[in-house]
Amino acid sequence: MSQLFYIHPDNPQPRLINQCVEVLRKGGVIVYPTDSGYALGCMLGEKNAMERICRIRQLDSNHNFTLVCRDLSEISTYAFVDNTAFRLIKNNTPGNYTFILKATKEVPRRLMSEKRKTIGLRVPSNPIALDLLAALGEPLMSTTLMLPGNDFAESDPEEIQDSLGKVVDLVIHGGFLGQQPTTVIDLTEDSPEVVRVGAGDPKPFM
Repeated sequence: MSQLFYIHPDNPQPRLINQCVEVLRKGGVIVYPTDSGYALGCMLGEKNAMERICRIRQLDSNHNFTLVCRDLSEISTYAFVDNTAFRLIKNNTPGNYTFILKATKEVPRRLMSEKRKTIGLRVPSNPIALDLLAALGEPLMSTTLMLPGNDFAESDPEEIQDSLGKVVDLVIHGGFLGQQPTTVIDLTEDSPEVVRVGAGDPKPFM
């Protein structure tokens, strides 16, 4: 059975955050809170952990994973960002947005869109997620925790523990969360394209 950590949603306990990092560094799969519901996460280089996430969500090889970053300094390592895109991202992060960008060679091929060589990137505003990313020192490979047949992200960590406790290594209990997904913005062309309207206001990109 997975571990269940109760972490304060506004003032995360450093001791527990560091224990979460230890689980990730050992190749673990964790459930953690974001500003758009709970997500599944693992370290970028952990192929086996990524395959476990694919089995949990029944994802095919075309699924686009997201790199969840602590700040803009990490984004430029993993994606090509021109001045216009950088300003748009800077003005709207952290927040409820996922940005689709052209991936650099730092992104493993298995994570990017095969046809377009793109990657989704985001900077969340959830304090637990941000502290976790800061302690880890690199992005989390992540996907929204939507179980097969469901249209919304899971929002109740105790229900998640009941349903996934045998297939993940750690569930972070960060409170009951809203379920609205991020707004997805494609920044691979000259003009931004709103791919999906979610919790983030699409007006800055229109």
